[in-house]
Amino acid sequence: MNSKSFDMCEGPLLKNLILYTIPIILTGVLQLLFNAADLAIVGQYCGELSVAAVGATGAIINLIVNLFIGLSVGAGVTVAHALGSGRDEDVRRTVHTAIPTALISGIILTVVGVSGSHYFLGLMGTPSDVIELSATYMRIYFCGITSGMIYNFGSAILRAAGDTKSPLYYLTIAGIINVILNIVFVRFFNMDVAGVALATTISQTFSAVMIIIALTRRTDNCRLYLRKIKIYRQQLLRIIRIGFPAGIQGSLFSISNVIIQSSVNSFGSVVLSGNSAAQNIEGFVYTIMNSFHQTALNFTGQNYGAGKYERLKKIMIICLLLVFGAGLTSGLTVYLLGEPLLSIYIPDSPEAISYGLIRLSYICIPYFICGLMDVATGLIRGLGSSLLPMIITVVGVCGMRISWIYTVFRIPEYHTLESLYISYTISWTLTFIAEIIVFFVIYRRITKSAKAAAVR
Repeated sequence: MNSKSFDMCEGPLLKNLILYTIPIILTGVLQLLFNAADLAIVGQYCGELSVAAVGATGAIINLIVNLFIGLSVGAGVTVAHALGSGRDEDVRRTVHTAIPTALISGIILTVVGVSGSHYFLGLMGTPSDVIELSATYMRIYFCGITSGMIYNFGSAILRAAGDTKSPLYYLTIAGIINVILNIVFVRFFNMDVAGVALATTISQTFSAVMIIIALTRRTDNCRLYLRKIKIYRQQLLRIIRIGFPAGIQGSLFSISNVIIQSSVNSFGSVVLSGNSAAQNIEGFVYTIMNSFHQTALNFTGQNYGAGKYERLKKIMIICLLLVFGAGLTSGLTVYLLGEPLLSIYIPDSPEAISYGLIRLSYICIPYFICGLMDVATGLIRGLGSSLLPMIITVVGVCGMRISWIYTVFRIPEYHTLESLYISYTISWTLTFIAEIIVFFVIYRRITKSAKAAAVR
């Protein structure tokens, strides 16, 4: 085992789950700081329209990118299963298949993002006073998306192998580079949103290079040999089988957010600015909770692969309790500190801040329910079932939100931001209930089959 990794199938679960998750939380927070630095710096030096321009790109970028991010999840689960069951050759082939898959994914995303940015923003009803700035940001961002793909695939492999610290170290350095370049490009070269997009691209490239170096220096079966990079058909199919439904789920999830973003856009650029800043702030809460999703995914994957089914239910209980506590604490903290936090992004618009506070009050306080939902998704996917959580999410999250927007939200007295935001909580709750039921059904089927095999 590599010196930076630890065994997920042995030892005390509570301690190991916490130690494994903390670096993921810190890594995710640093990733968010990329965008936070973008918004804060353009807010300080360029004004609220630039903040709105960067914020308007978030939903559409996630929609386009999430399909391929799902494949990185598939790579991680495939590596975790192979490691848990001791299939060394499977591990090696998956690692060497994942990297060229990331490269191809990045090239496709670059073509789609650069050529279609203005069109996609127009479909979302982006206000005319910010659409050109938003399109500029997106084009430059997608020029560097291949680096983001390599980082995500590489990080998924390292985490599946039990190493959550290396991605944290590399992203820490990349985050510092990003902030410095933001200030240089925006403050001294007056590049506005183009400057922050370029800074993000350069810093992501650095983190991708470091991830590749880390994989080439490993001493276990996850070691990457650049000359042996090749797409192995069987491993690619496994990655797609698990990752494609995860990507579809992420993209469809983003579709509901795009529709909600379009509804927010209809209220004008001031509301859009406050909403964008609030989204960025609440993203830190989501990142903390989503880290437990990744922990549940990889611990479940390795223990399932090793046939240690008695640990699966314990993993579920501990992860749900941890994400509940982390989500409730961080959500309340962000809500109570909402006004000073929003002032960092939009110091020149009290009206925009007031709209941001509305979003924080409706999203952050019950945000822990979203964390419970994500952990349940990770548990199911860790068992190798990726289609079911996709279907549940499509119906429970996407279907519910879209139905809400085209029914309740269209009623004049409910055509408000408050009515729009409440749809989040309702969709999280319905989806979590359905997913936890599905987990128990799959778990019982697995344990029943294991007992029958033991008897035979």
